[in-house]
Order: sequence, then C-alpha cells, then structure tokens
Amino acid sequence: MERCTCANHHGRRRCTRFGCGPRSARGHNQHAFSLADHLRHQCDGGRLGRHPDGCLQSERSQEAALPHVADSSPLRAEGLARDHGDHSLLVVGGVVRRHRCCALHRRLHQRDSPYRRRCSVTTLVFGLAVAGRSTARFLASRGESLVLADDRVSVENASFAASLGAELLEGPDAAMACARRIGDFTMLVPAPGVPESHPIVTSAQRAGVEVVSEIELAYRYEQASGEPRPIVAVTGTDGKTTTTLMAAAMLSASGRKAAAVGNTETPWVEALDEAHDCFAVECSSFRLRFTKHFRAAAATWLNLAPDHLDWHADLDAYRAAKARIWLAAHDGDVVVAPMSDQSIVQSARGTAARTVTFGLDRGDYRVDSGALVGPTGRIVDVGALARSLPHDLTNALAASALVLETGLGTVEGVATALTRYRHAPHRIQLVGELDGVTYYNDSKATSPHAAQAALTSFERIVLIAGGKNKGLDLSSMASHPQRMRGVVATGHSAELIAAAFAGVCRVVRAESMEDAVAAARQLAEPGDVVLLSPGCTSYDWYSNYAERGDDFARCVRQLMKGNDE
Repeated sequence: MERCTCANHHGRRRCTRFGCGPRSARGHNQHAFSLADHLRHQCDGGRLGRHPDGCLQSERSQEAALPHVADSSPLRAEGLARDHGDHSLLVVGGVVRRHRCCALHRRLHQRDSPYRRRCSVTTLVFGLAVAGRSTARFLASRGESLVLADDRVSVENASFAASLGAELLEGPDAAMACARRIGDFTMLVPAPGVPESHPIVTSAQRAGVEVVSEIELAYRYEQASGEPRPIVAVTGTDGKTTTTLMAAAMLSASGRKAAAVGNTETPWVEALDEAHDCFAVECSSFRLRFTKHFRAAAATWLNLAPDHLDWHADLDAYRAAKARIWLAAHDGDVVVAPMSDQSIVQSARGTAARTVTFGLDRGDYRVDSGALVGPTGRIVDVGALARSLPHDLTNALAASALVLETGLGTVEGVATALTRYRHAPHRIQLVGELDGVTYYNDSKATSPHAAQAALTSFERIVLIAGGKNKGLDLSSMASHPQRMRGVVATGHSAELIAAAFAGVCRVVRAESMEDAVAAARQLAEPGDVVLLSPGCTSYDWYSNYAERGDDFARCVRQLMKGNDE
C-alpha cells in the first residue's frame, strides 16, 4: 500500500523489530555520497518544533535551533527525492513470495499538486473589509498560504485575492464551503465584523481550529521579532479612539515614534514593518474576543455600557470580551481603571498587575483645582485644553496614566500633547451656526451610552437620532427631559426613537438627512443646539458613521448657504 506522509510517518519504513528503526535502517542501494556513517540523521523534525508532515510550522515561537551550519546535502533524486527506491520493481532481489507486505514510501508532492496545496494552506481570513485585507496582505508578505472568504460577492474581492495569489470563496455559501474544509486550516482570522456566532467561527471552534483576531496576530508576530516594542492599550464602550489618539500624541510629544493602531484607521498589522518604537492599540470587543496572549505594558478599560449585542451573545459576553484586555497582565504591568465603575476597578484588582485609577473628582489621576493632576502633581490646566467636556477630561486622564505610569512619556510631553490635541471628526464636532442655533455632528455616537455624553454637554437640544439599532434599549436617551426641545427620528429605528421620547418632547420623523436637518431647524429656537447624536449605527442609510456625519454637515452647510442667498 502507498501510505500518505503524516505526523508519525515521513518517508521511511516503520519496521517494528529491533535494528530496523528509522535511525539504523539502510537501503542496500544507497548512493556512495550518502551521509557518512558517523553522522546522525536529521529526520525526526524535532529541531523545527514539529514533525515534517508536509505542513510548515506556524508558531513563530518555535524557531529552528540551527542558525549557523553548512547547507544540508541535496536530496538524492533516485533514492530519496520522488519515488520508492531507484529500481523499476518495488521489491528487488529474491523470490517475490518471500517478501512481506510493507508500507510504500509516498513520493514527495509536486508544488502544484492538490495534496500539497491542501497541506500548505494554514490560515483562513474571513471578511475582506479594511482589517481583513490588511491581515491578508500582511500574512502573504510573510509567505503564508491563504484562503480568503467573504459573505459578500464583489469584483474588488476577486481582484484583491488574485493580487495575492490566494484562493477566494465568497457569497452567502462561503461560510459553508469553508466549514466543509475546516480541517485544512490551522488558524482562522475573522474580520472584526464577523460575530462570534457566525457559522465559520463556530465551525472552527468545534474543529479545534485556533481563532485569533488581528491584534492577537500582530502581537504574536511582534513578540516573535526578538525586539518587541512597548504597547499601551485602550478599550471601553466609548472614548476608545480619542484616548488612543491622545496617548499616541503624548508619546510622540515625549520623543517617541508612536503609532495609534488597532480599531483606529490603521490595523496594527499594517504598522508592524514601520519604524515605530511603541504602539497605542485601540481594542474593540470584537478584536479582544479572540485574543489569548495579547498583553500591554499598560491597559485601560474606560467604561462599560450595553453595546454590540447584535455581535455578542449577551451583555455578559460583551463584558468578558472587554476584560480580556488585561487577561495576560503580569506583575510588572499597569492596569488603569475608572473610579466611576467599581466593577471595572474590581476586575483590575483581580489581575497580577498594578492598579491605577482615574476620575473627575477622585482617583490617582483626577481634576483638582482647575487642573489635571497625577500622583506626582499637576499635569496641565483645564483651561489650556481646546475642549473640556466631562468625557474629554476623563479620556485625557486615562491617557495620561497610560503614558506616565509606564515611563514611556514625560509630564511635559503629556501637557504639550493635550494643549495641542484637536478631536477627530464626528465627535461633537462644531459644524456651524445659523439664526442663533448651533449645529454639532456627533455621528460617532452609535450607542445610547455614547449619545449620553453629548446630551449632557448642552443645555437645550434638538436631537437627530436613529439608524440601525444594535439590539439595545434606546430609552436611556430620554433620561434628560429638561434638556430636550425636540427630536427628529430617522432610519430603521425611527419608531423606537419615537417611543423612547413619547411624552418627553415633540417628535417628528424624517425620511432623509436633508429632511431631518430641515425639521430640526423648524423645532429649534435661538440659543438651542441641533445635535446629530444617533445612538445607532449608520448601516441603514450609510456605509459608516463618517459618511453619515459628512452628509449631515453637507445638509447644514446647504441650509446656511440658502439662508445667505
């Protein structure tokens, strides 16, 4: 019989009697230039961390321990390279019936053989949006063989896969097609938009295939580089991006070459090959859910409120994903927790790391006498900041703690960064003023908890809210009735928004952003604020929150232009 190469068999006869083991077996037809008698065979695969079963090792942590030796002798084409022996007959010499049945040495597989392709495929990247494509490019640059997959069909996906020389599975049946081949893969890297309940994720978990996120993958490659760079990490229901960008700015102002990566516009894998000396990593629950070894020198969990319940099984699953930010923390690390949420503080104190706290009026980092202060004293005056809403201050305190407690930054650098910092678009962003009414774009507020930060920042508001809900209770958005002049309900969740504000203030419905802005203008009075803070995602009318915010700003400018004319 011809026996396929596997973990316990690799191109040799498995004789059971004494003296016929793999190290002592010799063919009578071995070439004269074979290994000398005093040399040992290098056939057990132990130096590479796993048996040579046709699949390359995928764990960078198990490196070969043969760094500086002479090249190995080439395979002897007739005796070893492809066929069972170098004779035309499989059994040579003597009477045929005297030879017992034995395992046939399977030939080495050609580069283009289906078997080799199956064995060399180690990673499945599922989901080809920004993070998925970055992951695929990164792995391809490392020589990994890939299969790419996406629930959607697009010309762009096909072109992208072709550029990497990767197989592509796409469409509604992609997950099922991947599941049928799940044994071909040693790793699944799902894009952040692929929920934990997705069929490909559950199939991989049942089959024992490792599921890792983009930040876990980047972390492993960074650690395997031999000179891993320092990391600070940020998670939370709201404020992640702002705090991450603040931390990166503080590090840069302190003389570091820092990069803000992860859930920002730059996936971490994209920045690994660049000349940075530290990273500020924004960690969404999607990315944290599939981490195992990820660890930062300092990590903060800013806050917790119900969110992404269309992705996670329930609130407990969402909380557990967030807590993974310091799952692997060591005693030399720092965890930074908000005094406003004692459950997070208790989670932090349950780790091996040192706990540092922050809060507006209490904590190791806090606001005192008109200034942000830390354990060593004053950091910067609140009045020196470009904006000082309550959540701006807590974000700044958390970022300061990350940078200063690790020693990666200086007080001077932190102060400089905070005074220069300008908030990213779509986060309570001033658009303009018309007839005494001010218009703000807070399109990034995709949950009720995020909208609350904006709703508590102004005295009298006409709110534009709605979109695609994430399975959340929207009633908390109506918890400040004294501030509400009126509400314009939009999108798929318009009825839910209207129900939440029933009896609180006047509610009107709009079928487009242009109609919503016009309706808000009619409701508003001089001194009021018209605020786009949807409390829902944008995926009913728009492809992302930025597109929604840009459309709102366009409508406001159009309104202002029409008024001038």
